[in-house]
Amino acid sequence: MQYKHTLLWPALSFSVFCLIGLGAREAIGTVYGAAEARDLLEALSRAGLYLGSAIATASATTLALMLTLIGMIRRIETDFDRKTYKQVTRIAVISTATLMLSFLVLLAFTLPIGEFENLPSGWYNYLYTALFALTVVMVALAAASVTIVFMTIRSIVSHITPGENV
Repeated sequence: MQYKHTLLWPALSFSVFCLIGLGAREAIGTVYGAAEARDLLEALSRAGLYLGSAIATASATTLALMLTLIGMIRRIETDFDRKTYKQVTRIAVISTATLMLSFLVLLAFTLPIGEFENLPSGWYNYLYTALFALTVVMVALAAASVTIVFMTIRSIVSHITPGENV
């Protein structure tokens, strides 16, 4: 596995999902009133709670599987270079960041936003934009994590598989 490609593909997948999120935000357009923003926030929070919990579960599972992978790598009679262990560390770092961000998103979506009566109308637009951005970054981190897991698994399989056809 070439080092320059180990960071390129996860960064590319992160960027693609961020661009998709930006496109979605532009498609939604500007929020003009507090009532409209409240409706958008409620819709975002319903979807965000499910998405956040699913991504939190996936990230926690990935972390647990990385511990299993480390044990498996140590038991295989093939020597792995430092790059493989560095990739596993990167997966753990990205999964931990994704897990923490999903906790933050879940916490933010549990706030009773529709119950805040005396807030300036512009505040809802900022809140919606911030929560939407956090959700997009959470999904983009999960995509980067999946990409780097795939690359690491492919590297390990090609390392332990006899022959060149992997």
